[in-house]
Amino acid sequence: MNDQSTKTPSGEPLPADYVRTSNAPSGSTHIRSFVHRRAHITPSQREALDRLMPLWAIPFEQRIIDFDEVFGRQAPTILEIGFGMGETTEKIALARPEDNFLGVEVFNAGVGSMLKRIDESGLTNVRVIQHDAVEVLQHMIAPESLAGVHIYFADPWPKKRHHKRRLIQPPLVKLLSSRMKPGAYIHLATDWENYAEQMLEVLNAEETLENTVGEGYAPRPDFRPLTKFEARGLRLGHGVWDLIFKRKS
Repeated sequence: MNDQSTKTPSGEPLPADYVRTSNAPSGSTHIRSFVHRRAHITPSQREALDRLMPLWAIPFEQRIIDFDEVFGRQAPTILEIGFGMGETTEKIALARPEDNFLGVEVFNAGVGSMLKRIDESGLTNVRVIQHDAVEVLQHMIAPESLAGVHIYFADPWPKKRHHKRRLIQPPLVKLLSSRMKPGAYIHLATDWENYAEQMLEVLNAEETLENTVGEGYAPRPDFRPLTKFEARGLRLGHGVWDLIFKRKS
């Protein structure tokens, strides 16, 4: 491993937790909230990646996205970080055709599944970026350009020593808020109570945001559908916590 990959731009050694994605700008380092694993990908997901990426995906580049250009229209744009297999994204995009949805996901199986859903449902208001969401926010999303942000059931990293890998941390929330228009909303959901408590603490501490319900957790909005996994958990008595804050005007 060469010096460039193990040191910061100032020449200091990188902490063990820090990584740089393969096509990230030099010096762009942060603690990842995901770990690449050997995940199964179906032939249909692979076929979707090969055939549909040129149609519905935006390659990661160090340039600001022109939403009107990539969606072919003027409409409010909602960013979703970590859409998984795309079930919820598809349902929301179908129910809200007046909005654009930009989904960011790192895993091949999830991106392939989302592309299949776009194709089979005839969706025209969804675009995908397969890359680290932090770097997408830093380099591709203009300040005060988003109408909303969705982050549903992010990896809870339940072991205490791994909490630093959780996505919802003060620097990320501050970055998200800077990319949101005044009045735009951020909607989080989790089925881990400890993570929900951390999310609430972090959002409350961000001075540019305010809780839409005054304090505490919000009822699940009608536009967020129950997933099969979530419905099963609720039947078993598991909790789910929604948080909806908005950018102050």
